[in-house]
Amino acid sequence: MSSFWSIWITVLTLGTLIGCFILLRWTLTNFTGVEEGESMGHEFDGIEELNNPLPKWWSTFFLVTIIWGFIYLALYPGLGNFKGLFGWKSSNQGITSLADSKAQIEAAKEAGLLVQYDREVDSAQERFGPIFEGLAKQDYSELVKNEEALRIGQRLFLQNCAQCHGSDGKGTTGFPDLTDGDWLYGGSPEAIEETLLHGRKAQGMIAWKTMLGGEQGVKEVAAYVRGLSGLDVDSQLADAGKEKFAMCAACHGENGEGSHEMGLALGAPRLNDDIWLYGGSPRAVEASIRDGRAGVMPAWKDFLGEDKIRVVSAYVYSLSADNSDSE
Repeated sequence: MSSFWSIWITVLTLGTLIGCFILLRWTLTNFTGVEEGESMGHEFDGIEELNNPLPKWWSTFFLVTIIWGFIYLALYPGLGNFKGLFGWKSSNQGITSLADSKAQIEAAKEAGLLVQYDREVDSAQERFGPIFEGLAKQDYSELVKNEEALRIGQRLFLQNCAQCHGSDGKGTTGFPDLTDGDWLYGGSPEAIEETLLHGRKAQGMIAWKTMLGGEQGVKEVAAYVRGLSGLDVDSQLADAGKEKFAMCAACHGENGEGSHEMGLALGAPRLNDDIWLYGGSPRAVEASIRDGRAGVMPAWKDFLGEDKIRVVSAYVYSLSADNSDSE
């Protein structure tokens, strides 16, 4: 933070503690002119007011708390940019990438700083690392039937994957449904693991409007593509789009079977199964053809590690309608 805010926070914090001490001293001072324990000269209904001080235990505890506040602020961060004598902090700040995070972790260790989050991660790895290592040694045929492994995989999925693919794995617009057995790069446990480890970057669906002769060409191909999946379409538009679709067949297949079914890893989806990544309405299909699409799946190897990814892969495979061969 800036020097101004650092000074502002320091003055307010120390001023509050000093103010509490002054207030305590003031309340412990006898301003009445009457000796402590003596009568104040007030009596009502047989009850006499005495000049009694604050309870000793209360004032002592208050004083100890103030002293502890000063000690704490000297040892730990709390006074603006002052980091404390212990060099402790809850976590590394200003991280913009995984590489930056690793660099800050190493820098903190070299400087002898105590980063609480890093210590907790190391502790968790020491405790749970052997468990993941043991699970990762199992074949997928065993792993997909291991209920404990699937429960662990589910928790990892909810923590890291559900933001895009949904807590139930059914995805949303632009993020694939993992439960329907329809895969761009293969649905075997090994293929899923490969996707998680290294990520995927589709070859890219280019914008076709110009090459199709304008908006009318886009509508014609969209009608033909939607017709491949069995949807009701304008037959005249679909017939006109069939010939133009030949330009798309190199990636999507002559019959819209997709690149994976053709033994290619282009990431081009099937178009004949009524499963749509970006929506199957005329407007959505036309937008895909007109403007193109470029899906990206980030790599998780450096973030989760290979052992955890193997467990997550088994869980994702268990969600798929395409896992009947594991029964």
